[in-house]
Amino acid sequence: MSKDSNYALGGDNGKKQLADPDLNFRPPWPKSYQAKIGLIGCGGITEYHLKAYKAKGLEVVALCDLDRSKMEERQKEFFPDAVLYDDYHKILANGDIGVVDIALHPEPRYGVVEAALKAGKHVLSQKPFVLDLDKGQALVELAGEHNLKLAVNQNGRWAPYVRYTAEAIKAGLIGDIQSVSIRMNWDHTWVKGTAFESIHHLILYDFAIHWVDMVRLFMGNRKELSAFAQITSTRDQEIGVPMVANISFGFENAIANLMFDGHSKAGAGEDVIVVGSKGTIRCSGEVCKAHKLSLVTDEGEYSPTLEGEWFHEGFVGTMGELLCAIEEDREPENSARQNLESLKLAFAAIASADSGQPVTPGEARRLGESCKPKA
Repeated sequence: MSKDSNYALGGDNGKKQLADPDLNFRPPWPKSYQAKIGLIGCGGITEYHLKAYKAKGLEVVALCDLDRSKMEERQKEFFPDAVLYDDYHKILANGDIGVVDIALHPEPRYGVVEAALKAGKHVLSQKPFVLDLDKGQALVELAGEHNLKLAVNQNGRWAPYVRYTAEAIKAGLIGDIQSVSIRMNWDHTWVKGTAFESIHHLILYDFAIHWVDMVRLFMGNRKELSAFAQITSTRDQEIGVPMVANISFGFENAIANLMFDGHSKAGAGEDVIVVGSKGTIRCSGEVCKAHKLSLVTDEGEYSPTLEGEWFHEGFVGTMGELLCAIEEDREPENSARQNLESLKLAFAAIASADSGQPVTPGEARRLGESCKPKA
């Protein structure tokens, strides 16, 4: 047997440690452009929106929600001078406001985004952007007609480990991407007793979209070919919707596999592996905090120190990128047009889980009742 056969699947431990490459993985921020911001919808996640905006010195001058107590809570904690409205039309009529952050649920959000664009406002939309790809395309075209920027709050793109990986790929450090593997297990049973518990595709629809978007980011313009997904409930779960899911995406000369277990009672964690023709990137750690990262090539290994957290840098990044795009008059990286490419993958995965068959991304144009909370 040849000593070069590697039947034992030996690794490449002991690689020479290299100085970290100079990669800018921190959230973007405009050089001078500032805009007064209005927030429409003051639900739980907006705590992180406003915390990030306040830390960066942005002006949130108006808050809107049908529940006045939610507005008052956000106003008191973050922007005490913000005006409170119970009608979003009043925010859109405020000529001082240049950007609106729309953090409503998808169904009512579509009409509000449309109205905001018609009112001349740049928009940051919460995710998932739309439930219908054709309607999403209509909003993209409307923004173009009015020369406005329409971005989506896919904040995972600016999580430190995601951004570093994306910048390393862009710099060509690991060559041509061949595969992406993402696996995570965590306890998502906190949704028991909430409206989320009645969403059949809770994992694939509401949660997985961030990691599907990561796959799209890492693959760049690689053509997508197929999606195959499965879901299941565990034997002992008390929650009423499937909590385990997996997806396999086929791309031209590449494959991505994602595994989600939202019913894990111990040992929660996240692992991301991206393999290219010249090297491999491995990220591991807590879910949304996979800060142990290594980049291995034939030349040696990089082990960068990653600073920051998804639930700060991510929200700085989404708004910062939108503001930079306005300042530079270009399309945001997290534009709605780009996000529709990620939604094509997500919609195809959900359709596959329903049918048990592979689905070509782009064929599933809209989401059905399995992605909506039951009344």
